[in-house]
Amino acid sequence: MTENPGEQGNYPQKLGSTMTILAWLVFLGMLTMVFGNFLDRQTNPNSKVASLTSADGIEVVLEQNRGGHYVATAAFNGTPVDVIVDTGATDVSVPAGIADRIGLTRGPMMEVSTANGNIPVYATVIDTIRLGELVLHNIRASINPYMDEEFVLLGMSFLKQVEFSQRQGQLILRQHNNQL
Repeated sequence: MTENPGEQGNYPQKLGSTMTILAWLVFLGMLTMVFGNFLDRQTNPNSKVASLTSADGIEVVLEQNRGGHYVATAAFNGTPVDVIVDTGATDVSVPAGIADRIGLTRGPMMEVSTANGNIPVYATVIDTIRLGELVLHNIRASINPYMDEEFVLLGMSFLKQVEFSQRQGQLILRQHNNQL
């Protein structure tokens, strides 16, 4: 068995080309991850909600996203869920897919008025909603079969149980000790 001398000379060149391609693929993969995390942070700057606990109670500060909304990651019955704070929503409004994922029970059907008209939804109660260290129990909500499944609307059935104020791109939520 004889070797072709030309093939041995090409081996380092082929190895170099393969390594260059692999290096570019790794670089592009890392760039995709970094850019993806950057975009996620632009959409949800509050994926890790910080809380301040004092003798007076608990305070959570949410940062506004690029679109001017307050988006955060909360836990509904222990399951992480992305929420948009919506003072115009009467109740917490949960898309049907998320409701199924977290095991919410569909109660009686009722009709609600939305910006897009009247729609039927299902009444439900969320046992626990945790936003940072702020925890509320037995929150009235609705399961909306017509809603996009990315975010839950954190409406007034949650917000009316805390004190909240907005200033300089931040939403401050306070739960005083007498509300715990």
